[in-house]
Amino acid sequence: MSAPISRRLACQLLQRTVRPSNPPPALSPPSTPSFSPAARPSPSQLCYQPWRPFSFRAALRDARPRPTRPPPGPDGQSEHSRRFQPFPVLAAGGGVFGLGLALAFSQPATKQPTVLDIPDEDLPLPETDAPNDNTDGLPRFRLSEVKEHGPQSERPWVTYQDKVYDITEWVGAHPGGEVILRAAGGAIEPYWDIFAIHKAPYVREILEQYVVGRIHPADLVDGRPAQDQIEDPFRSDPDRDRRMRFITSKPCNAETPGSELAESFLTPNEVFYVRNHMWVPVVEDVAADNHTISIELPDGDTRIYTVGELKKRFKQYTISAVLQCSGNRRKDMTDHAKKTNGLQWTVGAISCAKWEGVRLRDVLADAGLSLADPGEDAQHVQFTGLEAYGASIPISSAIDPRGDVLLAFRMNDVPLPRDHGFPVRVIVPGHVAARAVKWVNKIVVSDEESQTQWQRRDYKCFGPNETTQDWDKYKSIQEMPITSAITRTRLIRTVVPNPSVPFPAGKGSSITAAPSVESMAGQIVQLEGYAYSGGGREIQRVDVSLDGGKTWDQARLVNDTKLEKGSKAWCWKRWQYEGPLPEVTGDDNSKEKKTTFVVKATDEVYNTQPETHQSIYNLRGNLATAWHRVDFDCGTAEKPCPPQPGATAGTK
Repeated sequence: MSAPISRRLACQLLQRTVRPSNPPPALSPPSTPSFSPAARPSPSQLCYQPWRPFSFRAALRDARPRPTRPPPGPDGQSEHSRRFQPFPVLAAGGGVFGLGLALAFSQPATKQPTVLDIPDEDLPLPETDAPNDNTDGLPRFRLSEVKEHGPQSERPWVTYQDKVYDITEWVGAHPGGEVILRAAGGAIEPYWDIFAIHKAPYVREILEQYVVGRIHPADLVDGRPAQDQIEDPFRSDPDRDRRMRFITSKPCNAETPGSELAESFLTPNEVFYVRNHMWVPVVEDVAADNHTISIELPDGDTRIYTVGELKKRFKQYTISAVLQCSGNRRKDMTDHAKKTNGLQWTVGAISCAKWEGVRLRDVLADAGLSLADPGEDAQHVQFTGLEAYGASIPISSAIDPRGDVLLAFRMNDVPLPRDHGFPVRVIVPGHVAARAVKWVNKIVVSDEESQTQWQRRDYKCFGPNETTQDWDKYKSIQEMPITSAITRTRLIRTVVPNPSVPFPAGKGSSITAAPSVESMAGQIVQLEGYAYSGGGREIQRVDVSLDGGKTWDQARLVNDTKLEKGSKAWCWKRWQYEGPLPEVTGDDNSKEKKTTFVVKATDEVYNTQPETHQSIYNLRGNLATAWHRVDFDCGTAEKPCPPQPGATAGTK
């Protein structure tokens, strides 16, 4: 739902849950009541609790009826009906972090504390070992029975530790939407390990409201399901090319190898870098055109389109554009400044492709948004994917006629590969790739950014001294700054005569000559790489130094203009350089002779790269765009750049 509607619902909910400022007289603690597990105690049965500050989590719990636990039948089994209604979701744009939307409303307007009476049953639940009998009143289920309640079941179940939960009514209330069904029929722990927010105690409290039984002791090992009974969330991920440099396999994060980065203007799909936050959703080829995208406007009006309808009704456009992770070259910042938090990408978290699809602005206009005057409530466009990842861009970027924002179906002349968003993804040229949401199924026009962690608490940059991160202090990264990198180095050896060694004169000749030997003096260095600036700003110049920045020369920009498509310069510039290796002397205690190659770029508005990573250091290691430096061993004839560390070749 849109943000204005969310606020109204939040305020109404708080009006119903906030208690008067003057607490009632304390109740005398009655004797411990006795009631069946299926019956909820009346207020008179509850001991009076001390007054506590208002908690939105408690408000959500108190605003909805509690479920009843089904009594076991004669055979130890139970009926699985539920007798309660879902509480309202107050999340704009969805996402697993949607519960945080109403935190802004969770404090009273005055300093006088607002309080709630929280029953004992709403307090954090203690960890207990699973009993082997039925003294707790809960039935026991075999894991085979749980599996029958999978994503397609009318009553989806999940397990957590040794308990079984019927999440039927939670699906509609879950901030991450139906993504929770991915775990249906099995254990929820592997998914909670991916979404760190679920580690919070209140999430356990919410889940506990849906308990329907325990796992049968025959299926438990040391009180928990056996590991081989827990399904891998990544079991359906696609195979990947072994040439990729894998940083993590689950989820898959792999960069384009240096040897492939400069080979062609358009990066082949099989070696296009992969940045996944979770598993890869499964959409069958035959169902691709039936995949739906809902578009919600600020007034709450919603229009649903299928991929097939988008292809048939709207004009399709083709652009060529770079996608780059904000953490590209993060390892450089770690190596040249200090430790950073995040995936240690080298220079390969960037690739360029041709994208085909329909313009987002055309679809928004068809859904009812006025492009001439979107209104004050239309400030951002939020995107959500099938796996619950979410992000947003400013409305100005979304509806800019020269912004080329696409809902893309094809990549390099073929349907999108699964790793890259099949059947449809968002392409936002010139922006950080984190906004190019894959597997998109929901779009919301709102007066605020996406509520997800990836928008609010991740892709931002702080100062070198800011070790405590105030996530509300700075804006989210959108357009990317200028960067460049060396992706390959070669040394062309030459042969020169050695006058110190006599060479036998030829018959009848008095001339002597020296045998040919290799010399480092006058050797030719060949460098290749890329340069890129966000926002559609074209690269103007690439400067190269072979002696660590003491002297400079300009690289040759490869002419790829015939392959560039779009309203602006959304692509990288490939560059090449050839020059003589400077005289290099080794240390007194070492025979090694090394130098440092450096590259920096300048764009059309004369933005250029900072010299050092120390000056732009941030704890998350985002936007590591300082001069790229490569130490070169003059005794090496050819080497990839940077060196490729050992890594797992594949994920299967």
